[in-house]
Amino acid sequence: MAEIPVVHLVLDDTLGAMFIGVVVAAALWGVSCVQAWYYYNHYRVDLWHIRLLVTAAFITDTIHQMLITHTLYVYLVTNFGNPLILDSLVWSLLVEVLFNGLTALMVQLFFTIRIWKLSERSIAVTLCVLLLVLAEFGTVFAYTVKALHFSTFTQLAELKALSMTVNALAAAGDVVIAAVLCTVLHRARTGFQHSNNVINRLMIFCVNTGLLTSICAVLSLITISALPNTFIYIAFYFASGRLYLNSLLATLNARRSIHNKPVGPSNFSESISLSFREGTTGLRTAGAGSANTIIHGSHNVRSIGQKTSNGGISVKIETETVQEYPGENDIETLSSVSMSKFPVDLEVGSPTKPKPIA
Repeated sequence: MAEIPVVHLVLDDTLGAMFIGVVVAAALWGVSCVQAWYYYNHYRVDLWHIRLLVTAAFITDTIHQMLITHTLYVYLVTNFGNPLILDSLVWSLLVEVLFNGLTALMVQLFFTIRIWKLSERSIAVTLCVLLLVLAEFGTVFAYTVKALHFSTFTQLAELKALSMTVNALAAAGDVVIAAVLCTVLHRARTGFQHSNNVINRLMIFCVNTGLLTSICAVLSLITISALPNTFIYIAFYFASGRLYLNSLLATLNARRSIHNKPVGPSNFSESISLSFREGTTGLRTAGAGSANTIIHGSHNVRSIGQKTSNGGISVKIETETVQEYPGENDIETLSSVSMSKFPVDLEVGSPTKPKPIA
């Protein structure tokens, strides 16, 4: 009986790279689960559309993890010992591209809305970022539709240019979003130490969260260009979706630490109103200021006019305390730079007690 020759296949840079990509993606999905649990337990009063966004992004990311796991199972288990499968496309490997793109789209749209609010609703800036984000998803959708008509990797190679465009737009979108956020945050500096410290932390956080997804997209672009006959670029693409979801959850979960405040009432500022009177003429000049600037809430300064029988100075100091809960107001961490105020009256007048104007 003749011996059957054993064929030794080198799969390190193909299925081996895909295997590593699935393992890394699974580990990052585990991190996403922990972050999602933390979010739902600590930010229960967030705006409904933010909670819906987190839920939708987590679902699409989970489906993506299921699809790439199915792909690996078909190649390594179902078709174990079948070398002919190596050039065949599994449907789940093509569909996963769409779900990865959906996750990226939702996260990038979230940051685009932050840019719109932070840039004082600048249509030009927001539109540029939005077009880049939509262009990326458009190429992802086109790639998926075209790829579903193919059955082998040899045919899929025809879409190399489109695949490179997807990764290039992804990297460009992440870099532009991070750069614009840092720019508008830098312009929001007030000169007060507390607010500047918060803004600095926000800028560093924006760079760090956008950096990981950008690096992943760039590495995928480089490997598909330099090593088109391997699956190394697929490994990087598998991990990109997890990084998008983790960047969203990390941004939402870091709001307390960025503000460096405990749960409950905390931040406050004071508004001081002064009015100068001459007799009973009612002529007054008012000025007001705030001692602290906080990225939270709103600021309103009021001047209370008073008549005095003698010339005098009326001073009104308002301190208003607002019960804060970690929730929908915290979402403005990346959307507004404004004042927070907190209500007790103290009036100091002339020797003759002033009477308030009706």
